[in-house]
Amino acid sequence: MTTTLTRQEALDLLRKYNKESFHILHGLTVEGVMRWYAEEEGFGEDQEYWGQVGLLHDIDFELYPEEHCKKAPELLREAGVSEDMIHSVCSHGYGLCSDVEPEHQMEKILFAADELTGLIWAAAKMRPSKSVMDMEVSSLKKKFKDKRFAAGCSRDVIKDGAERLGWTLEELMEKTILAMRSCEEMIQKEMEGIG
Repeated sequence: MTTTLTRQEALDLLRKYNKESFHILHGLTVEGVMRWYAEEEGFGEDQEYWGQVGLLHDIDFELYPEEHCKKAPELLREAGVSEDMIHSVCSHGYGLCSDVEPEHQMEKILFAADELTGLIWAAAKMRPSKSVMDMEVSSLKKKFKDKRFAAGCSRDVIKDGAERLGWTLEELMEKTILAMRSCEEMIQKEMEGIG
């Protein structure tokens, strides 16, 4: 798995189509999570690719929410992104807005972790620390069970994602919390720089 972009080019591409800080933050979060998972799962040599797929996965969401995962290929091709990466980006919306099924381990992790990072982030904002550093799986499970909390985060996708990986829901939650801890400080600094 190789990428044709530098990390800065991928970030610039995300920012070309996304102006809202929430969408930039989400892209950076999923990038950091995917980089952590690449190392964790034994794909360290593909860490840059995994990270860029995470960074760019919602490239079309802010401007084209009704065409999410359908407009992305066009935007990515214009920037010279490989067909492999376009497939990976579109696979995260499988069953919701895309018919591209997650095949590779990286795509399955992106599919599972994307929605879960949103839930974890929302739960962290409710904590006195406003951080994932002190979050435990048990408190996240309570938020997961409350369908009104972060209602936009699909519990079905998260459960389906864990099943595709052959992991328990708790395992997926625990790993994704650790992944988010690994990049929280870096993301805060980067968001300050973006302003």
